[in-house]
Amino acid sequence: MTLPDRPGALAVLAANCGDQGVNIMGLQIFPGIESVTDELVLRCPDHWGLPDIAELVESSGGESVSGAPCTEQALVDQPARYVQAARTILDQPAAFPEVVARLFDAESDPAEDALAVVQDVMEMQVGEVQVQVRRTAPFTATEHARGSAMADLVSDVLARGRLEVSPLRPNPSRRLGGGANPAYVVEEGVVTARVEGAVVAVASLGVAGPDGAVPVSLRVDPAWQRRGIGTRLLIDVGRLANANGIHDVVLTTRVDNQAVLPMVLAAGLKGRIRMSADVLTVRIPVHDLKPLPA
Repeated sequence: MTLPDRPGALAVLAANCGDQGVNIMGLQIFPGIESVTDELVLRCPDHWGLPDIAELVESSGGESVSGAPCTEQALVDQPARYVQAARTILDQPAAFPEVVARLFDAESDPAEDALAVVQDVMEMQVGEVQVQVRRTAPFTATEHARGSAMADLVSDVLARGRLEVSPLRPNPSRRLGGGANPAYVVEEGVVTARVEGAVVAVASLGVAGPDGAVPVSLRVDPAWQRRGIGTRLLIDVGRLANANGIHDVVLTTRVDNQAVLPMVLAAGLKGRIRMSADVLTVRIPVHDLKPLPA
């Protein structure tokens, strides 16, 4: 909710909560210029719903009320949550979309009900990859700054990894396992990586969806992973898509797949990441890539 930025505004709400048997168990304050955004964790009477809470807040001078059920997890110290999120990102930077959505009590997909039109969106940039999260409560300027700082942390961690001897960007002259460099073959909407005649990785284009984006299937043999092959295949299948008049391709995988974000970044491609339940989707524009004829 928002309250006018004047002395005693929060005291009025606290007094009214006490009169109605509502216990304020947690409070975060996000300063503004003319008003203040307050995030409260409330324990309400069992029969209360959002309309009852909105009436209580609005009668106390509050506006822009939104609410959702929560658990005791909402009472965890906020600085501790951000420190833990930073530790997770340092250990697994590709988990950023999942971590940041949980951190801001948000979702990556638009709501499918009437709340969709009132959802606020926060965008964060990791390299050329755009991560979006949504929720009905508007994101504050403070949260936008925190999200940007977390995204910068991911970019720094991934950049530091690329400065080292990164398996995602091998030296072109480096000989891969088995003493041979892969040969990349393009035919009928499929790009394959072959070593001495054996297929070790494949990327293929699917059928365009209702929005015109074409799904990409990309698989690399476990013995040949982390050698830059997936990155090369992603670029080539994107160029092949452009040659066929396709403007966007879509990668879909498990939300815990740690290889996708580094692979897209290593390829230098722009993308937009979304999560839904346990599925992670990356939509990548390919119209700027040099077409690759089949």
